[in-house]
Amino acid sequence: AEVLLASRRRAAKRLAAQASKELRTLAMPNGRLSIELAEMDPQQPNARGIGGLAFGFSANEGEPLAPLGKVASGGELSRVMLALEVVLAATEQGLTMVFDEVDAGVGGKAAVEIGRRLAALAQRHQVIVVTHLPQVAAFADTHLTVGKQTGKGSVTSTLTALSREERIAELARMLAGLGDSDTGRAHAEELLEAADSDKVAQSGAHASR
Repeated sequence: AEVLLASRRRAAKRLAAQASKELRTLAMPNGRLSIELAEMDPQQPNARGIGGLAFGFSANEGEPLAPLGKVASGGELSRVMLALEVVLAATEQGLTMVFDEVDAGVGGKAAVEIGRRLAALAQRHQVIVVTHLPQVAAFADTHLTVGKQTGKGSVTSTLTALSREERIAELARMLAGLGDSDTGRAHAEELLEAADSDKVAQSGAHASR
């Protein structure tokens, strides 16, 4: 158990450093994550070994690390989770990864960064994302909408793959319910084109590696 604890401490240090580096790509330039294993009573081992696990977090420069569950906002927790998932999947290939509202509590530039990172992850894995944010949806290779139809005493779920024109209308609706306006469509098209250009650049960088 003591040998295992020492090994886990080394692994935790590496994982925390890699996840902290990943946070910087998710609009958290000063984000830091720590993973500590404090030795418990070696005479009382359990299924988790003899090391108690604690996650520490700091979002701002000069701010001390504090328990993750007490100081991180919903948006920060979402990005910490994504950072850990990205690091842990880095040595794998061809996984299917499902993210259900990993962008909860996030908006603006942070949402764009999450969309960009998910697109990069999709270079090596199949990534399925449930999102309500247009900044994230714009980075999808395939954009599906989920709907429902109410019939005689029953409700049927629907799943529809969108064409490019339909994507523009849907992104405009997601932006502010502006699907039928020229302003909304122009904004949505600009968002989609920017995401497409970013993905092309990512694909080229991935191919060169």
